[in-house]
Amino acid sequence: MNKTFKIYAIIFIIVMVILALLEVNKKETTDWRKNFDVNEKSPFGLFVFNNEAKALFKNNLKKVGQTPYEYYQQKKAVHNIVLIENKIDDQSWKKILDQVSAGSDAMLIVNRSVPKEVSDSIGYYDSDISFEEENVLKLTDTKYKNDFIKLDKFPSGRGFSFIKPGVEILGKTIEKKNIDQANFIMIKYGKGHIFVHCEPLFLTNYYLLKSGNVKYAQDVFSYLPDRETVWFVSDDSKTSQFFMRFVLSNPALKYAWWLFLGGLVLFIFFNAKRKQRVVPVTETLRNTSVDFVKSIGNLYLQEGDFHDMMAKKAQYFFNKVRMDLLIDTQNLDSEFAKKLQLKTGKTIEMINEAIELIKKAQDPYASVMKEDLARINTLLDEII
Repeated sequence: MNKTFKIYAIIFIIVMVILALLEVNKKETTDWRKNFDVNEKSPFGLFVFNNEAKALFKNNLKKVGQTPYEYYQQKKAVHNIVLIENKIDDQSWKKILDQVSAGSDAMLIVNRSVPKEVSDSIGYYDSDISFEEENVLKLTDTKYKNDFIKLDKFPSGRGFSFIKPGVEILGKTIEKKNIDQANFIMIKYGKGHIFVHCEPLFLTNYYLLKSGNVKYAQDVFSYLPDRETVWFVSDDSKTSQFFMRFVLSNPALKYAWWLFLGGLVLFIFFNAKRKQRVVPVTETLRNTSVDFVKSIGNLYLQEGDFHDMMAKKAQYFFNKVRMDLLIDTQNLDSEFAKKLQLKTGKTIEMINEAIELIKKAQDPYASVMKEDLARINTLLDEII
């Protein structure tokens, strides 16, 4: 394990500890959203009603995860239809109305999920009829006069602002000032009946778990005939098939799951990334020309052949004069000295001394000293 990975591992552990401490000290919050989900245990979910529904309908209840449009592709015998705040498409509404017209009964416990075109065809308008923080729902039938439910948490205050003649009012919303408005009606539609209740909150976990409230729910559904009842449940079949449903529905497990995924991503990012291969250090090629010149120079110095070195220096000088100054070096006379003096700007005395040393270097019988080599090298370097 390399040093970098150890550092990231320590950072990850520290972050996990901090998040765990924050989670332990976090205050539990209540989700008051009106989700009407059969799998939700939050106050306004339908988990309790979902568990008790079979007993309520005497085991004649059939939960359907399909849309009404899909379910009614084949002809069905007359039965009861239950919809609880379920948003469905226009074609599905048409199928439901066709079934009711053929003799089925539909219980619509809805707040705002019925399209205006559908409610118009049934024969009612719904709207906000109360803005009180508390409402009391009570049935109008005398045999249920002692059965009511008090809504003390976020009542919708929905009711009917218009119902067509002949519609029977089965329940009302009563405010503190004893002002009541219809919120539960029965409409004759073809051979069947449509029951519409504007306040689905009475079926949620929060209210069903309160003492005495179950009786009101039983009274509402008692208007349906004792026969097969089809309850259209949104996304029920899809949710139950999801393998992570239990984990994601539990806050602690969901938090641990996302924390695990986050740690896994960090591990992959920092440990499994492409590692750069070590590149060996390659020294740059040395310029050996200087070393070669030094070696040759040392060889001549060791041999002590100053005459030959002066001759080679003179040859190198002549080559530079011919190439750079374009002066003929065949005759080392006064004319050559004059041309060289004009083109280099050096004194005639320096040029004449250099010519004498060059002639000495060209004479194979001349005696050359070390001082002569040093002097000719200095003069020729200064001239050109």
